[in-house]
Amino acid sequence: MNRAQRFPKATITLRSAHNTFRFYNTDSLEFFRKISPGSIDVIVTSPPYNLGIPYRSYQDKLPEKSYLQWTDTWVNGASRALEKMGSLFLNVGNKPTQPWTALDVAAEARRYLILQNTIHWVKSIAIDKELTSAQVDLERNLAVGHYKPINSDRFLNDCHEFIFHFTPTGRTTLDRQAIGVPYQDPSNITRWKVTNRGVRCRGNTWFIPYKTIQNRKRDRPHPATFPPLLPIYCLKLHGLKRIQLVMDPFMGLGSTAVACAELGINFIGIEMDRTYLDKAVERVKEILKKRAKKPLASTQKIKSRNRIEPL
Repeated sequence: MNRAQRFPKATITLRSAHNTFRFYNTDSLEFFRKISPGSIDVIVTSPPYNLGIPYRSYQDKLPEKSYLQWTDTWVNGASRALEKMGSLFLNVGNKPTQPWTALDVAAEARRYLILQNTIHWVKSIAIDKELTSAQVDLERNLAVGHYKPINSDRFLNDCHEFIFHFTPTGRTTLDRQAIGVPYQDPSNITRWKVTNRGVRCRGNTWFIPYKTIQNRKRDRPHPATFPPLLPIYCLKLHGLKRIQLVMDPFMGLGSTAVACAELGINFIGIEMDRTYLDKAVERVKEILKKRAKKPLASTQKIKSRNRIEPL
């Protein structure tokens, strides 16, 4: 894993004591053509969904055939870039009138990678008190999270998106307990040999709500982003000790970059819109300033052996 990695000169480079964060204001397809095969350990990304989302520098409404051809091209580049035991965590959503979008994207990726896991990112959920156990002890029915309401007599409110976990071989090992869930009944710990951490596998349904914001334009100036906790889960699941370098080829406001800054992992981000890129850089700077005041974590010490060199 201690390989030297060579990449083009970045638009902006940030360095902490032990990690490097490179940001490229360019097109991801062009960037994939320039990097060496097997140079990326994990890709966590959310490409445009082709649903007419109002991005600043991208027209999110291509003819379906053109969009799928574009998807084919970038996934091919991503598969080439991934290390043999790497992971691509691909977040894709739909809208009610275009229910096949996410599955069509996954079908294109199938040509180059193996679908190892399908994860459901739940943004909002309602739990009825009578359906929970006595140990949960809910006082009333519970509804938590955020969603965009749909005014329709045909469609349900959409409270989830897909995260497709693709790998080159389908045999990438995972650290399932790194994002494990504590057992509600401690007696269950002794029933399973794999519960040495006192937790069980979280499974493929992740409840991760958006943080409440006061001003959309100021606090989330991008029309389609995900919370940093989402890539944090993905990276921990892959296994932090096996990660030298993470990439997001459609970086947006940099939630994957923020996750890498939080975890102490080298990062490369590609974003064609300079305004979004600058905002991502600001977010990472804030995290690095906070972490500079804290003692080193074990994962940071591991990453200090990594080398990333420009071409």
